[in-house]
Amino acid sequence: MIAAEVAGTAASGIRAIANAAWAVPGAIHLEFGEPDFATPAHIVEAAHTAARAGHTRYGPSTGLPALREAIAAKLARDNGLGNTAPDRIVVSAGGVGALFAAYRTLLGAGDEILVPDPGWTNFSTLATMLGAVPRGYRLDPAANHGPDYDHLESLRGPRTRAILVNSPSNPVGYQWDAGQLAAVGEWAAARNLVVVSDECYDQLWLDRPAVPFAAAAPGVPAVTVYSLSKSYAMTGWRVGYAVTTPELAAGLARVQEATVSCVNTVAQHAAVAALTGDQTPVRVMRDAYRDRRDIALRTALELGLSATRPAGAFYLWLRTEVSPVDLLHRTGTAVAPGPAFGAEGAGHVRLSLAAAPDDIVRGLTNIAQPPSPQ
Repeated sequence: MIAAEVAGTAASGIRAIANAAWAVPGAIHLEFGEPDFATPAHIVEAAHTAARAGHTRYGPSTGLPALREAIAAKLARDNGLGNTAPDRIVVSAGGVGALFAAYRTLLGAGDEILVPDPGWTNFSTLATMLGAVPRGYRLDPAANHGPDYDHLESLRGPRTRAILVNSPSNPVGYQWDAGQLAAVGEWAAARNLVVVSDECYDQLWLDRPAVPFAAAAPGVPAVTVYSLSKSYAMTGWRVGYAVTTPELAAGLARVQEATVSCVNTVAQHAAVAALTGDQTPVRVMRDAYRDRRDIALRTALELGLSATRPAGAFYLWLRTEVSPVDLLHRTGTAVAPGPAFGAEGAGHVRLSLAAAPDDIVRGLTNIAQPPSPQ
């Protein structure tokens, strides 16, 4: 009854922990990557105004013209990518909507995409659900978590169509420099691969601004995916966008036309306000995540825990043999299991830093405590 591609797509290990944690009174929720800030008031007000004004009908499959213009201005202001024409921008239902459209445009059944391991779960599950094949490439911690090119080359085959890069990264928090991005672009272009660059955490850099793939590797065919979910605390509004070549943008638009018709128009009006309005909330949230990062690293060091220092996003990648299921049952602390992010995630957990500092400290303390003898 159920298509093989759907039946063969693994359920989210993160969701499994979250579902169990919701049944635990007073649980410490460090499993989800969701800002604990409210959506800024001026964004909410823009949605209210749009709805009251009757802006509740269908819009273009590629996004409202006003939003695409606001995105172009944001790319110039925040990412150093000037002169981005609207026909290169497709508004999507969150970042994952842009990823789905990119995968569907680039991959046929049996085609392959190279994805980072560890990497966000949907990088692989999206491919599997489409009948394509994700192949996880190893990262080198000694080289700022850049690709292991020997391993990368060993994975490439005649059906390989694309490679996905993610900087700033979920779950590890690494942030590739311009040289690393350029090298990946050169490697991909020489092998006729399209780069899918997930930059949904582009504004949540913690030490220095993130370098866009398009700036580091101009001319390399790419689909760059962005989202308003994390930077503007708009996870439930479901607004993201892709920036690519006009030809690929037309493909993404056809996918979107056939699947979602268009993104929620009221949410798009709110997105215009987010991108064109006061950017202070973005800086406030980024500063808070930086402070929480520093608290988490200091606490982990004091507790003798081994953690990777994140340069971007809002996660702590922690080496531990603690079972997330046992941790939840024993202490009420919910963390994301490392294997949910790929084979290389074994022996790790991911903690969200989008939580109260006290909860982060309590969660780390609970991880460091040995189980009581039976």
